[in-house]
Amino acid sequence: MTIAEHSPAHARANSTDRRALLYRMVTDEHVCPFGLKSKSLLAQQGYEVEDHPLRSREAIDRFKAEHDVKTTPQAFIDGRRIGGHDDLRRHFGLDVADPSATSYAPIIAVFATAALAALAMSWAAFATPFTVRTVEFFVAFSMVVLAIQKLRDLDAFANQFLGYDLLSQRWVPYAYIYPFAEAYAGIGMIAGAPFTPFVAPVALVIGTLGSISVIKAVYVDKRDLKCACVGGNSNVPLGVISLSENVGMALLAVWMLSKSLA
Repeated sequence: MTIAEHSPAHARANSTDRRALLYRMVTDEHVCPFGLKSKSLLAQQGYEVEDHPLRSREAIDRFKAEHDVKTTPQAFIDGRRIGGHDDLRRHFGLDVADPSATSYAPIIAVFATAALAALAMSWAAFATPFTVRTVEFFVAFSMVVLAIQKLRDLDAFANQFLGYDLLSQRWVPYAYIYPFAEAYAGIGMIAGAPFTPFVAPVALVIGTLGSISVIKAVYVDKRDLKCACVGGNSNVPLGVISLSENVGMALLAVWMLSKSLA
């Protein structure tokens, strides 16, 4: 059957159901994720989806030319073209994410996961989730996860970090050293007492320098910046969360050093 025979007008003339037509890319090289999301969204909204996978570049180009559209997927409801996944969300009155909007979601995800991991670790080690080590584990796990985020793309992290970090602005290699130092300190703090003298000073230095940099950029210079704490190109605002991360790192270092020297 041709695309014309499956056209929105044809379907409308032959059905009074809550039915939607969806044309999406499904080739050997690529299955469009937005096509799958559109199909799922239509089903969630109570529509019977008449799914039309476009399985070749020729079929995709022919569909685009016939309907004068530039992208797929394309959804049709009651004979009217709604559009792609974002257009469908707008049609149903749902929010559409703005990729450039500031968001605390990445840092919340890191801290929440680190907190649960710390509780689990404490339970496994001490048969109770609520111990002093739980707090130590939480900060250390947070450091490790944040370091991983930075290490995924060192250049992107460095580019954003150089925008506000005082030491790296004077000595650029520090921007590339920082993620490794953070991972080193975090892993050592998870290991505990035997390694404290070797890793706590590192955490104290980078945490203190980081705190000073954030305070100057945000609270003295009043600059509106994005934080590199979860890696480069993030939309997490530089501010209280970033300051808390650095202060927590420095305080944990002081705490663990004092325990090791007691």
